[in-house]
Amino acid sequence: MSILKDQFRGRSKTFINSASLVLVLLTGLVDFYTGYGIYFSAFYLLPVALAAWYAGMISGVVVSVLCVSVWLLGDYAAGVHYTSIAIPIWNGFVALMVDLVVVKTLVSLRKLYGELETRVQQRTTALAGEMEERKRLEKELMEISERGQRHISHDLHDTLGQHLTATAFASQVLTQQLESKKLVEASSARHLVNLVEDAIRLTRTLARGLQPVQMEPQGLMNGFQELARLTSELFKVSCEFECREPVLLEDTETSTQLYRIAQEAITNAVKHGKAKVINVSLEKNITETILTITDDGVGLDVGIRDMQGMGLRIMAYRADMIGASFEIERMPDSGTRVTCKLPADKNQPVKKHELKN
Repeated sequence: MSILKDQFRGRSKTFINSASLVLVLLTGLVDFYTGYGIYFSAFYLLPVALAAWYAGMISGVVVSVLCVSVWLLGDYAAGVHYTSIAIPIWNGFVALMVDLVVVKTLVSLRKLYGELETRVQQRTTALAGEMEERKRLEKELMEISERGQRHISHDLHDTLGQHLTATAFASQVLTQQLESKKLVEASSARHLVNLVEDAIRLTRTLARGLQPVQMEPQGLMNGFQELARLTSELFKVSCEFECREPVLLEDTETSTQLYRIAQEAITNAVKHGKAKVINVSLEKNITETILTITDDGVGLDVGIRDMQGMGLRIMAYRADMIGASFEIERMPDSGTRVTCKLPADKNQPVKKHELKN
């Protein structure tokens, strides 16, 4: 049935009727040459079914009448003798009724099948639309989150950072005044200056974490360089950034997503892989930009890849957002390699989605 479905789906009624006629004639010839002693009428159901399923009720009825006629004429030509004319009439009537029942059943099933197929197509279209809408909303939410982080980063750097700088300057002046008068409070003032300077450094670190990639073509390279330095200091591991030739990305959103992928891969390597050496590589050729993060950890278990944790789905989703491919694999000896490939034509500013009130 599946073969017939593939062959006759979408064909015109003229073609279906012609094919049914050919099948009737072929079946009649075989019936004639096998002789009237062999019951062959059941094989006439094939062209009847073909016509009824693909061409409709009228074609099914016409082919049914034609099949019964060919069957009776074939038997008569083969030499069959009836004791009464009523016998072939009755046989033909019974065969025609059987064919008509088959036609009616197939037409009803075809109608039901068409309705179900239409519903499935409508539901599939609706689900595809819902998935696209969900994907768009998820992307929009992530973009809003990134914009919110950049806004907070600017506030930390421009507002709080400037305020702390002014406080540190005033504290420095106060310390110098106390030291000039040789007062014992000078040491406390000096400690206050150190605390304010620590707060300034912490504020800058927080601001860089919220907006790791600056809005400039070389921002991603600078961000990776700083990420490698901070990783080495915070986790006491060897993390190096390698970029043999400058890789300039015009779109800040794309750069940010690549940075977040590398950041999550490094966190996984340290936290789950127990890595001691991590390498972040960025390279570019004519067709694509390639980001690779490798480590010497225990490697990624095959079963873990199917888990929703460890940020694997988030990394893959971030790659999909910018039109990049994402792959994570276990190294032959030990360790894990994360690869993200961005096609050259995707290095364009990402269109923003405006929220509707």
